[in-house]
Amino acid sequence: MGEVVLIDNFSVSDLNGLISERRNPHTTDIDLLSITELVAIINSEDKNVAQAVEKELSNIARAVEHVEAAFRAGGRLVYIGAGTSGRLGVLDASECPPTFSVPPDMVLGIIAGGDKALRNTFEGAEDSRENGARDLESVELTHLDVVVGVAVSGRTPYVIGALDYAQERGAVTVALTCNPNSELSNHADIGISPVVGPGVLSGPTRLKSGTAQKLVLNMLSTAAMIRIGKTYENLMVDLSASNRKLRTRAIAILCETTGIELEEAETLLTASGYDVKCAILMNFTGLKPECAKVCLDASGGVLRKAIAMAETQQPTQFAEACQTAAPTSFRTGRTP
Repeated sequence: MGEVVLIDNFSVSDLNGLISERRNPHTTDIDLLSITELVAIINSEDKNVAQAVEKELSNIARAVEHVEAAFRAGGRLVYIGAGTSGRLGVLDASECPPTFSVPPDMVLGIIAGGDKALRNTFEGAEDSRENGARDLESVELTHLDVVVGVAVSGRTPYVIGALDYAQERGAVTVALTCNPNSELSNHADIGISPVVGPGVLSGPTRLKSGTAQKLVLNMLSTAAMIRIGKTYENLMVDLSASNRKLRTRAIAILCETTGIELEEAETLLTASGYDVKCAILMNFTGLKPECAKVCLDASGGVLRKAIAMAETQQPTQFAEACQTAAPTSFRTGRTP
C-alpha cells in the first residue's frame, strides 16, 4: 500500500518528522501512573517551555519593535491561526482592550472557521490558503499592520496563505511555530520557533506547544503596549475609569504612584476628567488639566517623557492651549 498523502503533499512520514508530533519517550507509561505521579510528570515537562522561549528572545524583540512602530503609525497587531493556535491568538487579542484601554480593533485575533471555531472543531478549516488570505482581506489589512501567523506545525495552509497575502499588502509578517526551519518561517519576515519537544501526549498542541505560544503572545502584546506608554513603572496607568470599580482602582493607582491621600486623589482624578495619566502628571508638575493633556499628547502618551518635558520646558512650548495654564495646588506627592 502506498503512502497516504494528507494535504499539500504532506504525508504521514512528514507529520511524524515534526518534533511537536513525535512521541515523548518520558511519558510512554503515563497511563499507568498514580495521580500524583501524573501531575508531577506534566509539571516536569512544562518546565522546559520557558527555556525554549528564552532561546527566541532576540526574534521576539525584533517582532515587538515592529509592533510598536505599527501602533505608533496607527497600524494593528493581527494574530491568525487555526485550532488551538487560533484560539490563543483570539484570547490574547480579546484581553488587550480591558487590560490596556485600547480600541477593540487595535489587536485582532482571527481563527480559521470564524468565531464558531472558538468552541467547536471545524474540519478542513485550516486546509485552505485562500481562506487565510480572504480572512485578512476582510479586515482591510494594510502596510501599517503586523501579522503574526500562529501554527505549531509550521505547515498550516490557512496560515501560510494569510502570511503570503500580508506580504503582498506590505505588512510585516511574523511566523510563530514550535518546529525549527518550518515552511511557515519561509513565508515571514521574522520567525519565532520555541522548540519545546513533544508533549506528554502525542498530538495535542494545547499542551507544551500551546503554553509556549501563549508565553510569546503575552510578550508581543504586553511589551509593545509598555513601549507606547500604557504603563508607568509597572502600574496600569492608561486606565479608563468608566465605572465605580475602575474609579476605585484609578484612585488606588494615584495613591500608589504619587503618595497622596485618598481624598486628594479623588479630587485630582475628577479634575483630570478621570484620566489617570493626566492626574499623575498634574500632581508631579503642577500643570492644569488642559495643559497636562497637551503635554501627554506631545510626548506620545508616554508619562515619563511627559514628566521630563514638563520639568524642562515652559508650558507655552507645548501648544497654545497651555499659554494660560498656571501651576495648581496639586503638587504635593512624591518626586517621580
